Amino acid sequence: MTSTDTSPKHADTVAKGLSPWQLALRRLARNKAATFSIYLLLAIIIVCIVGPAISPWELDAVDWDHIGAAPDLVSKHYFGTDANGRDLFVRTLQGGRISLMVGLLATAVSFIIGIAYGAIAGYAGGKTDALMMRFVDILYALPFMFFVILLTVYFGRSIWLIFIAIGAVEWLTMARIVRGQALSIKQRSFVEAAKVTGASHSAIIKRHIIPNTLGPVIVYATLTVPQVILFESFLSFLGLGVQEPMTSWGVLIAEGAAQMESAPWMLLFPAAFLAVTLFCLNFIGDGLRDALDPKDR
Repeated sequence: MTSTDTSPKHADTVAKGLSPWQLALRRLARNKAATFSIYLLLAIIIVCIVGPAISPWELDAVDWDHIGAAPDLVSKHYFGTDANGRDLFVRTLQGGRISLMVGLLATAVSFIIGIAYGAIAGYAGGKTDALMMRFVDILYALPFMFFVILLTVYFGRSIWLIFIAIGAVEWLTMARIVRGQALSIKQRSFVEAAKVTGASHSAIIKRHIIPNTLGPVIVYATLTVPQVILFESFLSFLGLGVQEPMTSWGVLIAEGAAQMESAPWMLLFPAAFLAVTLFCLNFIGDGLRDALDPKDR
């Protein structure tokens, strides 16, 4: 009598009619840490969007009777107030909107530029590839903080400038990853077949090279989001980020650090939201890496 293997790996190999992406979703769903992180991150996003609407306080409203007050349900200052008497609950959730938006949009900028640049360099090869990657090396050598300060001085401080500044640097690593994948993919038989049928270089890059690099790129993108959020927080901590009356977790942490001994709640709540969000994004990235590259499991 033959035995039947019912292990998850065997189920993946015998599954019929499922695409590689569907199999990857199955493996991701079996990762409890990644699944829980997805739900928790969605909950944080929903709270940041809906939360300010349920509070009676506006983002920049000052409660003169509760300046630097501890959390209090009676006054409806659920997270307390800051040193200026503004509601910390609303400001923390509003700051979450900005930090998450910076993380997602700046990553999207690096995603688009990096994929296009890396795919072209890897597919072209030869001198074109060498020239394009030397340009990337030159940009890597430039001090990023100096670049951001120059942009800030020249264009003024703006939330959109942060997207451009961070996205304009984060694409460098993305381009290197895509370029390495493209160098390998362009040697495969389906690319050679596309050339024989007369497909143009741009069509081959769009239809064959880029789609086959998305696995590693998506994993790297999920790990880039927390890096971008941390960097925005660092810029805001230095005073180069968002400006009043807007706020972000980095700005709130900077303000809370100055009041840490007398008003610890000013640091605790935004720091907790930032830490939980970063943990979730890293767990999701690890789960996607295992799901999209099961050989490394």
